[in-house]
Amino acid sequence: MQIDLNADVGESSATLVIGDDRALVPQVTSVSIACGAHAGDGPTMRATLRLAKAHGVTAGAHPGFADREGFGRRKQSLPAHELEDLVLSQLQALSGLAREEGVPLRHVKPHGALYNMACRDAGMAAAICRAVAACDPSLAVLGLPGSDLLEAARAAGLRAVAEGFIDRAYHADGRLVSRTVAGAVLHDIDRVAERAVAMVTTGHVPTIDGPSIALPVETLCIHGDTPGAAQLAARVRTALEHAGIDVRRWP
Repeated sequence: MQIDLNADVGESSATLVIGDDRALVPQVTSVSIACGAHAGDGPTMRATLRLAKAHGVTAGAHPGFADREGFGRRKQSLPAHELEDLVLSQLQALSGLAREEGVPLRHVKPHGALYNMACRDAGMAAAICRAVAACDPSLAVLGLPGSDLLEAARAAGLRAVAEGFIDRAYHADGRLVSRTVAGAVLHDIDRVAERAVAMVTTGHVPTIDGPSIALPVETLCIHGDTPGAAQLAARVRTALEHAGIDVRRWP
């Protein structure tokens, strides 16, 4: 039994520090790097690529809405061609730096509102996957199990990787509970670690409005902007390994 442990990183900039990537990256097996729209900038992207390379961690892109004030977590409505261009420009920006640094990109994981909307909107999902295919058809796409985003990835001939969120509450239909709802984000480290082990070993996750649901995943996410994310990642990884689960990059 094995699982990938991923983190969203590279979200700092010249004027703002978000998270502690130097402490977090060594604790995970893959990272999704912000591409300068919702967060991050060129120097941060380059530094994060180097950090991933130094620790043997798989690197991917984390494109989002161009909404730095809202950290990409506010919904936007864009025509399909504008959304495709927005995502493609971010992928190209990170890909160019990745080539210069000798770091192969392996996946794309939309950020925040873009992720949640695309998981439930086939049109948005298709636009994102067209951008991914145009940039590099070898890139995998991360999304919620059973989501429109993963279906669009498969339809575009891309690899679809199902992702679980160990620190977020779920609805009975498999959607993530909005961050505006009390209890949507779990903060107790021990509880999150136990939840991560259960998600891998049972393939199920509890919900806030119904019974536990099946949630087969290949990778588990830790948000890099969560306070204490590095400590949380270390605790989760230790719990997974103690349960006999091999924590490694998805193949």
